[in-house]
Amino acid sequence: MLRFLFLLATAAVAQTVPTMSVVEKKAGMLAFYTSEGRRVAQAKVGTFPHEQIFSPDRKTIYVTDNGLLWMTDPGEGTNSISIIDVASRKRTGVIDLGKYRRPHSMALDAKTNRLIVTIENPNGLLLIDLNTRKIVRMFDVQGKNPHMAIFGPKAEWAYVSNTNSGEVAAIHLASGKVKLIPTGKRPQGAVMTRDERTIFVTNIDSKTISRIDTAMQKVTGEIRTTGGPARIAFTPDERVLVYNLQAEEGCAFADPAAMKELASVTIPGKPLSLSLSADGRTAFLGLQDSDKIALVSVAERKLAKVIDTPKDAGPDTILALP
Repeated sequence: MLRFLFLLATAAVAQTVPTMSVVEKKAGMLAFYTSEGRRVAQAKVGTFPHEQIFSPDRKTIYVTDNGLLWMTDPGEGTNSISIIDVASRKRTGVIDLGKYRRPHSMALDAKTNRLIVTIENPNGLLLIDLNTRKIVRMFDVQGKNPHMAIFGPKAEWAYVSNTNSGEVAAIHLASGKVKLIPTGKRPQGAVMTRDERTIFVTNIDSKTISRIDTAMQKVTGEIRTTGGPARIAFTPDERVLVYNLQAEEGCAFADPAAMKELASVTIPGKPLSLSLSADGRTAFLGLQDSDKIALVSVAERKLAKVIDTPKDAGPDTILALP
């Protein structure tokens, strides 16, 4: 009987412990969901939040408060990054970006505790010291609509997709030097190999994934995809690239060694985001206009679960919680 009661209590606790944080873009919330799909907590953030990222210790989540629903929408936008405490699931602070507005994508260098964030008004990239929560420098990306950003080798470079210019801007953070690398139409997400020699960048309108050599800073090949890829991630062994097909209601897989697409999975809505669990077994996709979250089994390459969110929540980016 005691064992039964213990198991019952454990199961009850598990039903309330969140396993993912979800940016609910339309609602202006960072919400917390269990693996069963229960929405157990929420933190109010800014208007139309877009992206989220963990601090190095994974105790804090930073959320960009963009201020507009779509990157193509005209408007001034907002100028803040919300700081969320994972344990309490509450907003504990805000980074004020001043005159720089419409923040979107972020990447964090754990060694220096510095954050890079793209801004759409004006077009640029900010370097922020998280210890002081102050802007260190603003960089000219020399292109239109900077969207996604990652750090390059040794975090000395930043790579930014200038979506409406059709190129990636490689920015040397110490000098501000910029090299533009033509990729395809509407470049978006990117991922770098652990050896820091290669970056793969999605091109949503070209339906391709460009391979960039970081030493030469040029495209050395491309993967043709069945739909328009937007966000991209590596499985832990780096043998498979996983990406969303934003306009085609799908999730797809490619072999980076053979440079070819392997398979695709149909999901019930258009996914704006994609992220992987720490073990790489599950892909999380936010279906903003369907108010759903899709979970895809990477190993089986099939839809595993669909989670409903509240009406007009507008789920976008998702992080698997520690």
